[in-house]
Amino acid sequence: MALVSNTFFDSVKMIAAEKGIPEEEVYNAVEESLVKAAEKYFQSQDFYGNFQSQMDRDTGEFHVYALKTVVPEVEEEDLEISLEEAQALNPDAAEGDTLWLPQDTTQLGRIAAQAAKQVLVQKVREAERERVYTEFVNRLGEIVVAEVKRFEKNSIVLEIDRVEAILRRSEILRGDRFDKGQRIKVVISQVDKSVKDAQIQVSRTDPRLLINLFDSEVPEIHDGTVVIKSCVREAGDRAKVAVHSIDPDVDPVGACVGLKGSRVQAIIRELKNEKIDIVRFDEDPTKYIANALNPARTQRVTVTDMERRRVEVIVEDDQLSVAIGKRGQNVRLAAKLTGWNIDVRSDTEKRHEAVDNMESALPEPAFYSPEEHPPVSTLMDELRDVEGLNEQIADNLAKVGFLDVKSLYTVTVEQLLNVDGFDQELAFRIIDAVQERFDG
Repeated sequence: MALVSNTFFDSVKMIAAEKGIPEEEVYNAVEESLVKAAEKYFQSQDFYGNFQSQMDRDTGEFHVYALKTVVPEVEEEDLEISLEEAQALNPDAAEGDTLWLPQDTTQLGRIAAQAAKQVLVQKVREAERERVYTEFVNRLGEIVVAEVKRFEKNSIVLEIDRVEAILRRSEILRGDRFDKGQRIKVVISQVDKSVKDAQIQVSRTDPRLLINLFDSEVPEIHDGTVVIKSCVREAGDRAKVAVHSIDPDVDPVGACVGLKGSRVQAIIRELKNEKIDIVRFDEDPTKYIANALNPARTQRVTVTDMERRRVEVIVEDDQLSVAIGKRGQNVRLAAKLTGWNIDVRSDTEKRHEAVDNMESALPEPAFYSPEEHPPVSTLMDELRDVEGLNEQIADNLAKVGFLDVKSLYTVTVEQLLNVDGFDQELAFRIIDAVQERFDG
């Protein structure tokens, strides 16, 4: 028998009450540590048994027992005891029973006390982590005001309600500069009870920070009249927020901007001048995407692949750079905000593509060698009023497949200039005459 000091038990009662740890949980853990201490001690004495320990909850006395199975013939002395020897100790012992044999613990007092202290410290740590986790796990995404405590290599240690939190340098804004003791707004981004370092991680780049700032600055968002449908950020640089009003009489964009921009400007100042585009949400994806590309003006938005969520956006030439944005930022944020893949093109580029597609769709004109029987051309009869058109030029057109007015309906100036005898003025006159014949 050995004794763990009364001081320890007083400490257990006090700390367990303060940290909310059940005393019995600590005592059970101490007993487990005593078993490990006993195993280590007795193995040094070449005794490899199966041990158990018991501790008196009132006195602090503890006992260590070696458990042995009663067998007719002993093969493993450390784990077995003969029936005859067992009955000498306990007349009721029978084969197959397990006897708890008390061991000498006079050498275990100091070890037991040290093990008990380690268990207590460990239990306090575990209880503290559980308390912090329980308190903060339901506050994920919440804005809190934290105090700067100290600076480390890759992070800043903050204090929130007497609990340390980590703000990694990758989670701060480009313009952020902090001093020790300064109070700053952050959003709780992660709570973990398994890590060894600080359990709470906070951020100033998380989109939830922006959402909560709008909630605190815009009463219509706070009361649910205006809803934030989506929010994306390239923190410290630019953000887009899609808003929708439940009440048709409330303008969601105007509510968020505020009188003379007062509401959104307060948020911009907090985020170190991060530009914020407030976008009107629309159930029609083409309208929503057009709004998301603000400040660019779009001509039209066409869904090109519904399954893969792809759209083509056409803008005027002077709006192309605005729609794409610096380093592609505007169109990239718009794509993230809406969930669509956006291909932005200028009006001129689209027109050229349409011409190229039309030309490639035309049949290749047939070419005839001079030795072949010349094809019959009706062009001179159909276009005899066109100045500059003569039999030779009509024959040249026939040789490349243009035999009549119908075949010239989709011809281009470039194609005609490739025919011998043509200049630009004649080409335009021919095209005008053909168009007048069919469209007039």
